[in-house]
Amino acid sequence: MIDDKEKQKNIEGWVFLALFCLTIPVANWMIGHVGTVCLANGPCLLPVAPGIMAPSGAMLIGVALVLRDLVQRRLGVEFGIAAIVAGAAISAGLAPPSLVIASAAAFLLSEFADFAVYTPFPRRRLVLAVLASSFLGLVVDSIVFPWLAFGSLDFLSGQIIGKLWMVLMATPFVAYLRRRDERLGLEPA
Repeated sequence: MIDDKEKQKNIEGWVFLALFCLTIPVANWMIGHVGTVCLANGPCLLPVAPGIMAPSGAMLIGVALVLRDLVQRRLGVEFGIAAIVAGAAISAGLAPPSLVIASAAAFLLSEFADFAVYTPFPRRRLVLAVLASSFLGLVVDSIVFPWLAFGSLDFLSGQIIGKLWMVLMATPFVAYLRRRDERLGLEPA
């Protein structure tokens, strides 16, 4: 029989997994519909710093990287890997035909880079693990997708800054989660 702590971890893990999977279609929708400027035959852009713009959907990749780490913390390594594979399939399935390879490759490479850094961190270093792994993942994604899709790194700095903003905005929640886990005696999966 499953105890209350395990039940809580499982519920939270499945919520994080659902949110992780939702970031992909929302990011794809945002890129064509949300921005202060929408380029003809290109992405909609948002300012991320003075004079620096980024494709709007790119912001959600920072959130996806954090959510994948939380899926792994709650449900375990196997679910973390399954989330990456499912996310790549969703990404490829929703991308326009011309972007399928770029979308799936960027997703796989960035999420596995995140996984490789996050996984070996000690259990008590959650915030540092999420920051370090997300940073590597967002840089990989910011390079791989535009290079494969468009042969260009025009928005590289904007993508890195925009994704980093989202990771930093999620950091207080991750810190709260770590403190709450310790208080409730919830161990990582």
